[in-house]
Amino acid sequence: MEPDDYPLAAPRSAPAADPRALWTPDAHHGADDHGTGAPGPQGSNGSHGAEQPDHPADAAATRPKETPAPAAPETPVPENTAPENTAAGTTGATAGAADGTAGAAADTGATAGPAAGAPGGSGTTGAPCVACRKGTVGRDGHCEHCGHAQPRERDHVESELAGAVAAVTDRGLRHHRNEDAFTLCETALPDGTPAVAAVVCDGVSSATRPDEASAVAAAAARESLPAALRSGAPVRQALRDALVAAGTAVTTLSGVDGRDYRYGEPRPHQNAPACTIVSALLSGDELTVGWIGDSRVYWVPDDRTAPARLTEDDSWAAQMVAGGLLTEREAYADPRAHAITGWLGADAYELAPHIATFLPDRPGVVIVCTDGLWNYAESAGEMALAVPADARTRPLPAARALVGYALDGGGHDNVTVAVLPFTGAPSGAAEPAGGADTAGEATA
Repeated sequence: MEPDDYPLAAPRSAPAADPRALWTPDAHHGADDHGTGAPGPQGSNGSHGAEQPDHPADAAATRPKETPAPAAPETPVPENTAPENTAAGTTGATAGAADGTAGAAADTGATAGPAAGAPGGSGTTGAPCVACRKGTVGRDGHCEHCGHAQPRERDHVESELAGAVAAVTDRGLRHHRNEDAFTLCETALPDGTPAVAAVVCDGVSSATRPDEASAVAAAAARESLPAALRSGAPVRQALRDALVAAGTAVTTLSGVDGRDYRYGEPRPHQNAPACTIVSALLSGDELTVGWIGDSRVYWVPDDRTAPARLTEDDSWAAQMVAGGLLTEREAYADPRAHAITGWLGADAYELAPHIATFLPDRPGVVIVCTDGLWNYAESAGEMALAVPADARTRPLPAARALVGYALDGGGHDNVTVAVLPFTGAPSGAAEPAGGADTAGEATA
């Protein structure tokens, strides 16, 4: 069994123990597993597979990710206060002007286009100013009369695939741009089984061009995943390959040929574009998740009896807890808690996606999100309370509501949420269906 492949598990209704009890990692799971041995600050390199440090100060260095602690809400920015003020919105299978997320990856006839949140300018040149209504927007995205910066296409983006999956991304109330991106896709396996997926990427703010990193990662995953599924690749392998393709695309942003570059090679004086990635794929009664970084997937059943977090963060705090060096309370109280130990980019130590498969045993929803949301609803129980009761039947309004939940909490970060409804599993589907597949270790 590979270090990052977890046996099939099923969220169950009782008892409602620690959500992470769903995980059954093999004996190799630890602080330096899955390639979480991380490079030093600004691209220096750590040692993969090194022994566990004796105390936290000796832990592998991490990359800051700018995750401020939540604070009391403040007055929202006028052009970004509510879902109605969208720069590109959609309520059907057709994505907005800056979106097109369902595009080439979808088999539902949705409009093709760049990944959601793809880089774009502010406003439209020559359009009336949204602030003063007197001047027009110049080439720099500012009003030529009052100088007000216009909303970017990427500030707020929504997309939905015919009720199968929906997602919303928003700039938040503190950041000057949205560095998150997402993509949605729907296809079918060779045997006719429908497959629907959401991929969410979060740009690393301490890196250069984080908005571009998240956008190209989402686009690469969208191009890779459906094609692999239709060709008959095993679901786990298809998802793994999509994450690897996303990593290669981000690496290429730094001027490195992702096909030839060896991860972990020193790159002095370069702070390469970087982002995290998380994905969830529903195919029949099976849920497969994959990730690198600290964006998360949650399972929230309709009856709310046993919600669960299905991913484990690539972060300093998680590494300390996994290694038994600190308690969870101690680790998350440390200023380094949210520093990430895994990401996509040329200065990443290794590209090693985590893949896990689950069999939900009842109707519910899968929540895929960045830390812009989970910072305000960190535990599975808190997330379940935030998810609207009708989320499974109305995924787009549910995604909007969860974004609003984060904005009401302070909106300190960009926030992206995808909602995948799961209608139910046949009798007996709650039982594990077997071990991990034989997909090889995916590195680049």
